[in-house]
Amino acid sequence: MAKALRGELQENVQLSEWTTWRVGGLAKRCYFPADKDDLAAFLQGCAAEEPLLWLGLGSNTLIRDKGFNGTVIITQGHLKELSELQPCVIRAEAGVSCAQVARFSARAGYTQCEFLAGIPGTIGGALAMNAGCFGHQTWEQVIAVETIDRRGEIKQRSPKDYKIFYREVIMPAEEWFIAAHFEFPPGDKEVSLATIKELLDKRASSQPTGKACCGSVFRNPPGDFSGRLIEAAGLKGFRIGGAEVSPKHANFIINTGDATAHDIELVMAHVQAEVQRLHGITLQPEVHIVGEV
Repeated sequence: MAKALRGELQENVQLSEWTTWRVGGLAKRCYFPADKDDLAAFLQGCAAEEPLLWLGLGSNTLIRDKGFNGTVIITQGHLKELSELQPCVIRAEAGVSCAQVARFSARAGYTQCEFLAGIPGTIGGALAMNAGCFGHQTWEQVIAVETIDRRGEIKQRSPKDYKIFYREVIMPAEEWFIAAHFEFPPGDKEVSLATIKELLDKRASSQPTGKACCGSVFRNPPGDFSGRLIEAAGLKGFRIGGAEVSPKHANFIINTGDATAHDIELVMAHVQAEVQRLHGITLQPEVHIVGEV
């Protein structure tokens, strides 16, 4: 007998409510799991051909205006357990924000966690793309991960099971992260908390925090910065519809209020074309684009 589900299933969900860009069409359905065991039960009941999309904070994701003709798993606020497994080892589920992990670990007296406060997403997304900022990347501190596949099977894996690159992680198909185990060295609580504040102040002064955006749009090419290349192309403030290249940081595209996903894609394409024309460099998107054109 199938297990009774404890999470919430909704149909025809407006995905603009679940992305930091505040754009995107309808999802055929969304599932809000009660916990990892409930998620396993839900996946066991999903058809093998059902398209699945995972969303945490919805940063680093552009969902097109026609939406997603499948099931979206919402982890934010649902896979939310955060604990200290043993001295120096923190376990965080996929729906926990990176900033929460940074503060929790700092308050526990650990260091080398501070950079996570600057990643505008959840642990699940940070693992999937090896998100980073302030010169550090997520997987530097990971000693184990927990995953789930579409059959609902939960596994624990080692970082050695993955090929990990700058903003890219190669992993088994149809398998997703549900938790990470981080190892942080002992530090000074007050120093770590002060460092987090300093890093966030630095981020707020140089990036359009508080605006509807996804974080960095393009990966940095080797030896250079996408923001510098875009600014040098004179594209700060370039706008199509409600989508604008941020005047504050050129590697951010902001929704000024009425942007569509199509507007944002057009701005991205124009930026790529101009940087290619002027600098001979092809910018690779960091953002994950989802849905039908």
